[in-house]
Amino acid sequence: MSEPLALIVEDNEQLATTFAEAAQEAGYKTEIVRAGDAALDRLASLVPDLVILDLHLPRVQGSEVLEHIRSQPRLSSTQVILSTAHAGEAAMLQEKADLVLLKPIAYEQLRDLAARLRRGLTTPGEA
Repeated sequence: MSEPLALIVEDNEQLATTFAEAAQEAGYKTEIVRAGDAALDRLASLVPDLVILDLHLPRVQGSEVLEHIRSQPRLSSTQVILSTAHAGEAAMLQEKADLVLLKPIAYEQLRDLAARLRRGLTTPGEA
């Protein structure tokens, strides 16, 4: 099985790098985009296994990106981890995401949760 792909959608450069490193350690190839419209552009031609999605993004909000992912049949198996500092907003979107993490997010926490989601992508005997 080839390495699964994680699309990191985060406008903060330091957080995007940290999220990408955590996902890589969990076994994902990664790609980073830093704005909601860029995420929508990439999702037009890409089917990531995992999206780590900040809710507050330039130009197009993360909630719109999440709605797009969930409305596209070809993205139906894409898992989404939401990242936000706003508990209320997270609670409203919780049912549409696979996981919701409140910032600040520990590197180890994200790595371990991404690894757990990755294990869900493999069939027994693969890892």
